Amino acid sequence: MGLSANLRHIGALTRRNLMRIKEDPESMFDAVLMPIVFTVLFVYVFGGAMFAGDQDKYKQFMIPGLLGQTGMTLALAVGTGLNSDFQTGVMDRFRTLPIGRASVLLAKIAAETLRALLSSAILLTFAFLLGFELKTGVPELLAAVGLSLVFGMSIVWISMLLGMSLKSAQAVQGVSMLVLMPMQFGSSIFAPTDTMPGWLQAFTKVNPLSQLADASRSLLNGEGPVAHPVMIVLIWSAAATAIFAPLAVARFRKRV
Repeated sequence: MGLSANLRHIGALTRRNLMRIKEDPESMFDAVLMPIVFTVLFVYVFGGAMFAGDQDKYKQFMIPGLLGQTGMTLALAVGTGLNSDFQTGVMDRFRTLPIGRASVLLAKIAAETLRALLSSAILLTFAFLLGFELKTGVPELLAAVGLSLVFGMSIVWISMLLGMSLKSAQAVQGVSMLVLMPMQFGSSIFAPTDTMPGWLQAFTKVNPLSQLADASRSLLNGEGPVAHPVMIVLIWSAAATAIFAPLAVARFRKRV
Protein backbone atom coordinates (compact mmCIF):
# COMPACT_ATOMS: atom_id res chain seq x y z
CA MET A 1 0.00 0.00 0.00
CA GLY A 2 1.51 3.31 -1.10
CA LEU A 3 2.29 6.38 0.98
CA SER A 4 -0.47 8.49 -0.63
CA ALA A 5 -3.07 5.81 0.16
CA ASN A 6 -1.91 5.60 3.79
CA LEU A 7 -2.09 9.37 4.11
CA ARG A 8 -5.66 9.34 2.77
CA HIS A 9 -6.58 6.65 5.26
CA ILE A 10 -5.04 8.60 8.14
CA GLY A 11 -6.87 11.75 7.06
CA ALA A 12 -10.20 9.94 6.79
CA LEU A 13 -9.80 8.25 10.17
CA THR A 14 -8.70 11.51 11.78
CA ARG A 15 -11.87 13.17 10.50
CA ARG A 16 -13.84 10.26 11.92
CA ASN A 17 -12.25 10.77 15.34
CA LEU A 18 -13.01 14.48 15.22
CA MET A 19 -16.59 13.81 14.16
CA ARG A 20 -16.99 11.56 17.18
CA ILE A 21 -15.90 14.47 19.36
CA LYS A 22 -18.50 16.67 17.65
CA GLU A 23 -21.19 14.08 18.39
CA ASP A 24 -19.99 13.68 21.98
CA PRO A 25 -18.70 17.10 23.11
CA GLU A 26 -18.51 15.88 26.71
CA SER A 27 -15.39 13.94 25.68
CA MET A 28 -13.64 17.32 25.41
CA PHE A 29 -14.27 18.28 29.02
CA ASP A 30 -10.80 17.12 30.09
CA ALA A 31 -9.09 19.17 27.37
CA VAL A 32 -11.21 22.27 27.97
CA LEU A 33 -11.72 22.33 31.73
CA MET A 34 -8.62 20.60 33.09
CA PRO A 35 -6.20 23.49 32.35
CA ILE A 36 -8.53 25.98 34.06
CA VAL A 37 -9.17 23.77 37.09
CA PHE A 38 -5.48 22.95 37.59
CA THR A 39 -4.44 26.57 37.24
CA VAL A 40 -7.02 27.87 39.72
CA LEU A 41 -6.36 25.11 42.26
CA PHE A 42 -2.60 25.39 42.32
CA VAL A 43 -2.30 29.16 42.01
CA TYR A 44 -4.92 30.07 44.60
CA VAL A 45 -4.86 27.02 46.90
CA PHE A 46 -1.14 26.21 47.00
CA GLY A 47 0.32 29.40 45.58
CA GLY A 48 0.06 31.21 48.89
CA ALA A 49 2.35 28.64 50.51
CA MET A 50 5.03 28.92 47.82
CA PHE A 51 7.71 31.59 47.43
CA ALA A 52 6.75 33.30 50.71
CA GLY A 53 3.17 33.79 49.51
CA ASP A 54 4.16 35.54 46.27
CA GLN A 55 1.43 34.23 43.96
CA ASP A 56 2.72 36.17 40.95
CA LYS A 57 6.08 34.49 41.27
CA TYR A 58 4.39 31.12 41.65
CA LYS A 59 2.37 31.72 38.47
CA GLN A 60 5.62 32.23 36.56
CA PHE A 61 6.95 29.00 38.05
CA MET A 62 3.93 26.71 37.84
CA ILE A 63 2.17 27.62 34.59
CA PRO A 64 5.10 26.74 32.27
CA GLY A 65 5.39 23.41 34.07
CA LEU A 66 1.66 22.82 33.71
CA LEU A 67 1.94 23.56 29.99
CA GLY A 68 4.60 20.88 29.74
CA GLN A 69 2.49 18.14 31.29
CA THR A 70 -0.75 18.92 29.41
CA GLY A 71 0.09 16.67 26.48
CA MET A 72 0.92 13.74 28.73
CA THR A 73 -2.27 14.03 30.77
CA LEU A 74 -4.45 13.94 27.66
CA ALA A 75 -2.32 11.24 26.02
CA LEU A 76 -2.89 8.74 28.80
CA ALA A 77 -6.64 8.90 28.17
CA VAL A 78 -6.19 7.59 24.62
CA GLY A 79 -5.63 4.05 25.80
CA THR A 80 -8.98 4.01 27.59
CA GLY A 81 -10.79 5.08 24.42
CA LEU A 82 -8.91 2.54 22.32
CA ASN A 83 -9.80 -0.24 24.71
CA SER A 84 -13.46 0.79 24.50
CA ASP A 85 -13.27 0.68 20.69
CA PHE A 86 -12.22 -2.96 20.88
CA GLN A 87 -14.91 -3.78 23.44
CA THR A 88 -17.70 -2.17 21.39
CA GLY A 89 -16.70 -3.80 18.11
CA VAL A 90 -15.50 -0.68 16.30
CA MET A 91 -12.20 -2.36 15.48
CA ASP A 92 -14.06 -5.30 13.94
CA ARG A 93 -15.31 -2.89 11.27
CA PHE A 94 -11.79 -1.69 10.54
CA ARG A 95 -10.68 -5.30 10.08
CA THR A 96 -12.94 -5.58 7.03
CA LEU A 97 -11.66 -2.40 5.39
CA PRO A 98 -8.71 -2.26 2.97
CA ILE A 99 -6.69 0.16 5.10
CA GLY A 100 -3.22 0.16 6.56
CA ARG A 101 -3.34 -1.13 10.12
CA ALA A 102 -0.96 1.52 11.45
CA SER A 103 -3.16 4.28 9.99
CA VAL A 104 -5.78 3.65 12.72
CA LEU A 105 -3.23 4.41 15.43
CA LEU A 106 -1.65 7.32 13.56
CA ALA A 107 -5.08 8.90 13.12
CA LYS A 108 -5.62 8.73 16.88
CA ILE A 109 -2.30 10.51 17.39
CA ALA A 110 -3.30 13.21 14.88
CA ALA A 111 -6.64 13.80 16.60
CA GLU A 112 -4.96 13.80 20.02
CA THR A 113 -2.45 16.39 18.82
CA LEU A 114 -5.32 18.72 17.92
CA ARG A 115 -6.90 18.15 21.33
CA ALA A 116 -3.61 18.93 23.05
CA LEU A 117 -3.21 22.11 20.98
CA LEU A 118 -6.67 23.25 22.06
CA SER A 119 -5.92 22.46 25.69
CA SER A 120 -2.61 24.36 25.54
CA ALA A 121 -4.32 27.38 23.95
CA ILE A 122 -6.97 27.41 26.69
CA LEU A 123 -4.33 27.10 29.41
CA LEU A 124 -2.24 29.95 28.03
CA THR A 125 -5.25 32.21 27.45
CA PHE A 126 -6.46 31.66 30.99
CA ALA A 127 -2.93 32.13 32.36
CA PHE A 128 -2.56 35.48 30.61
CA LEU A 129 -5.91 36.57 32.02
CA LEU A 130 -4.61 35.72 35.50
CA GLY A 131 -1.53 37.86 34.97
CA PHE A 132 1.08 35.44 33.67
CA GLU A 133 3.84 37.30 31.81
CA LEU A 134 5.61 35.99 28.73
CA LYS A 135 9.13 37.28 29.31
CA THR A 136 10.61 36.03 26.06
CA GLY A 137 8.68 36.05 22.79
CA VAL A 138 6.29 34.20 20.49
CA PRO A 139 8.96 31.87 19.00
CA GLU A 140 9.90 30.66 22.48
CA LEU A 141 6.22 30.22 23.35
CA LEU A 142 5.63 28.12 20.22
CA ALA A 143 8.76 26.10 21.01
CA ALA A 144 7.44 25.32 24.50
CA VAL A 145 4.07 24.22 23.10
CA GLY A 146 5.76 22.14 20.41
CA LEU A 147 8.02 20.43 22.94
CA SER A 148 4.99 19.55 25.05
CA LEU A 149 3.25 18.07 22.01
CA VAL A 150 6.29 16.00 21.02
CA PHE A 151 6.56 14.58 24.52
CA GLY A 152 2.83 13.98 24.83
CA MET A 153 2.58 12.16 21.51
CA SER A 154 5.40 9.83 22.50
CA ILE A 155 3.33 8.95 25.58
CA VAL A 156 0.34 8.20 23.32
CA TRP A 157 2.14 5.09 22.02
CA ILE A 158 2.54 3.80 25.59
CA SER A 159 -1.09 4.57 26.34
CA MET A 160 -2.32 2.78 23.22
CA LEU A 161 -0.20 -0.26 24.04
CA LEU A 162 -1.78 -0.35 27.50
CA GLY A 163 -5.22 0.03 25.94
CA MET A 164 -4.67 -3.00 23.73
CA SER A 165 -2.99 -5.11 26.42
CA LEU A 166 -5.34 -4.76 29.38
CA LYS A 167 -8.78 -6.32 29.51
CA SER A 168 -10.99 -3.39 30.44
CA ALA A 169 -11.15 0.37 30.11
CA GLN A 170 -11.24 0.65 33.91
CA ALA A 171 -7.97 -1.27 34.16
CA VAL A 172 -6.36 1.01 31.57
CA GLN A 173 -7.53 4.08 33.45
CA GLY A 174 -6.24 2.72 36.75
CA VAL A 175 -2.80 1.85 35.41
CA SER A 176 -2.60 5.21 33.64
CA MET A 177 -3.26 7.03 36.90
CA LEU A 178 -0.59 4.94 38.63
CA VAL A 179 1.85 6.17 35.98
CA LEU A 180 0.62 9.76 35.83
CA MET A 181 0.40 10.69 39.50
CA PRO A 182 3.99 9.87 40.56
CA MET A 183 5.39 11.48 37.41
CA GLN A 184 3.31 14.65 37.89
CA PHE A 185 3.90 15.24 41.57
CA GLY A 186 7.38 13.72 41.70
CA SER A 187 8.64 16.42 39.37
CA SER A 188 9.46 20.12 39.29
CA ILE A 189 6.07 21.07 37.82
CA PHE A 190 4.36 22.28 40.99
CA ALA A 191 7.17 22.80 43.49
CA PRO A 192 10.94 23.37 43.51
CA THR A 193 12.77 20.07 43.90
CA ASP A 194 15.25 21.40 46.47
CA THR A 195 12.51 21.26 49.12
CA MET A 196 12.03 17.50 48.59
CA PRO A 197 13.78 14.68 50.48
CA GLY A 198 16.90 13.24 48.89
CA TRP A 199 15.32 10.02 47.61
CA LEU A 200 12.56 11.99 45.89
CA GLN A 201 15.05 14.43 44.39
CA ALA A 202 16.83 11.45 42.85
CA PHE A 203 13.56 10.45 41.19
CA THR A 204 12.83 13.97 39.94
CA LYS A 205 16.23 14.14 38.25
CA VAL A 206 15.40 11.14 36.03
CA ASN A 207 11.74 12.09 35.59
CA PRO A 208 11.34 13.47 32.04
CA LEU A 209 8.46 15.67 33.21
CA SER A 210 10.95 17.61 35.35
CA GLN A 211 13.12 18.23 32.32
CA LEU A 212 10.05 19.23 30.30
CA ALA A 213 8.88 21.63 33.02
CA ASP A 214 12.35 23.15 33.32
CA ALA A 215 12.62 23.56 29.55
CA SER A 216 9.19 25.23 29.33
CA ARG A 217 10.08 27.49 32.25
CA SER A 218 13.32 28.57 30.59
CA LEU A 219 11.61 29.16 27.24
CA LEU A 220 8.79 31.28 28.69
CA ASN A 221 10.61 33.08 31.49
CA GLY A 222 13.99 33.46 29.81
CA GLU A 223 15.80 32.14 32.89
CA GLY A 224 18.02 29.10 33.26
CA PRO A 225 19.52 26.70 30.71
CA VAL A 226 17.41 25.75 27.70
CA ALA A 227 19.49 23.47 25.49
CA HIS A 228 20.12 20.70 28.03
CA PRO A 229 16.52 20.08 29.23
CA VAL A 230 15.20 20.42 25.66
CA MET A 231 17.71 17.84 24.44
CA ILE A 232 16.83 15.43 27.26
CA VAL A 233 13.10 15.70 26.47
CA LEU A 234 13.70 15.14 22.74
CA ILE A 235 15.94 12.13 23.39
CA TRP A 236 13.43 10.67 25.84
CA SER A 237 10.54 11.24 23.40
CA ALA A 238 12.46 9.68 20.49
CA ALA A 239 13.41 6.66 22.61
CA ALA A 240 9.84 6.14 23.85
CA THR A 241 8.49 6.36 20.30
CA ALA A 242 11.15 4.03 18.92
CA ILE A 243 10.41 1.42 21.57
CA PHE A 244 6.66 1.59 22.00
CA ALA A 245 5.43 2.53 18.51
CA PRO A 246 6.50 -0.81 16.94
CA LEU A 247 5.14 -2.69 19.97
CA ALA A 248 1.79 -0.89 19.70
CA VAL A 249 1.51 -1.50 15.94
CA ALA A 250 2.42 -5.18 16.37
CA ARG A 251 -0.13 -5.57 19.16
CA PHE A 252 -2.79 -3.86 17.05
CA ARG A 253 -2.15 -6.14 14.07
CA LYS A 254 -2.36 -9.16 16.34
CA ARG A 255 -5.68 -8.06 17.80
CA VAL A 256 -7.34 -7.15 14.53
